[in-house]
Amino acid sequence: MSPVSILVAIAVFAILVIVHEFGHFIVAKRSGVRVDEFAIGFPPRIWSVKRGETRYSINALPLGGYVLMPGENGQMLDEKGNVDPRTFAAQPAAKRAAILVAGVTMNLILAWVVYMGLFAATGIALDPAHSPAVVGLIEKGTPAEQALKVGDHIISVDGATVTNVQDTQAAIKNAVKNDHSAKDVNDVPITLVIVRNGKQKTLQVDARRNPPPNQGQIGFGFQQQFNHISIIQLPGAALNQVFVGNFQLVGDGIHQVLVGAIKPQDAVTGPVGIVQVISTASSIADLFYLMAFLSWNLAVFNLLPIPGLDGGRLLLVGVEVLRRGRRLAPEREALINLVGLGFLLSLILVFTVNDILRIVNGQ
Repeated sequence: MSPVSILVAIAVFAILVIVHEFGHFIVAKRSGVRVDEFAIGFPPRIWSVKRGETRYSINALPLGGYVLMPGENGQMLDEKGNVDPRTFAAQPAAKRAAILVAGVTMNLILAWVVYMGLFAATGIALDPAHSPAVVGLIEKGTPAEQALKVGDHIISVDGATVTNVQDTQAAIKNAVKNDHSAKDVNDVPITLVIVRNGKQKTLQVDARRNPPPNQGQIGFGFQQQFNHISIIQLPGAALNQVFVGNFQLVGDGIHQVLVGAIKPQDAVTGPVGIVQVISTASSIADLFYLMAFLSWNLAVFNLLPIPGLDGGRLLLVGVEVLRRGRRLAPEREALINLVGLGFLLSLILVFTVNDILRIVNGQ
């Protein structure tokens, strides 16, 4: 990772945090709640300035951010023992829920807006079942380097006609699986029919039973194909990506873990891993795709009903409503959120150590 790519990654991460915390901030202000601090990162403090009743801070640990409001621990009394109507705890359940969900909402809006911009500029990426099998990337030192060229359109694998990326991937796997040569032989010769510069050609290429990680059995990747849509279709398409497409991506990832294709420790990442992923973006479009997906991810993660997260606090508000307005004691609520925060920080530490080990091992 170059210094420039790291700075870009940190900037993207900071934007996501600022957008999230701004949601809490603006709704709290509109609801009449006093905001003592708007902070990016966690202490120690690097820089701060006070404007009105709010201090705006940049802190040293880039693990997120926070909006500090009095009464977040359930305490609504001031230092004199009087009820302070401007504390978070003094607000009715509906207002507190609105403040809590505002950060998530802003991240979802950011993802939606970025997806609209991307779809307007590039179109919608076709899924493997509808995308033609055109070679887009060839790894060095692989069988593909000896036989294929970028732009080759694969139309047949070992006599089986293929019409899209999904068919092609399955046909290559089947060709290797059905080969009857000695199992200790790594290379399996297969026949590809391609179209190159408008002319049909038949090629012999080796597919590997046990390829290196992230190379595939032959050593090439497919071109991403896009479908351009009208301006009228953009909002709906972006909304579909936010509420359907991204959940499908995560579902596919979970399936890969369950079938053993991805190791569990490689399926999750912390701040260091996020910075690494962002730094690998090869184009502006890739960078914005990552920004939109990470913004969506931040929203979904924060909605989890874990104490210390927005979702955990919303759960406590929901319990209060079910109890017909009877709240938990402030001390108990504070303890629940403290335990949840400790759990989250422990997870972040574990993920960070895993990310660092993965980088040190060259993965």
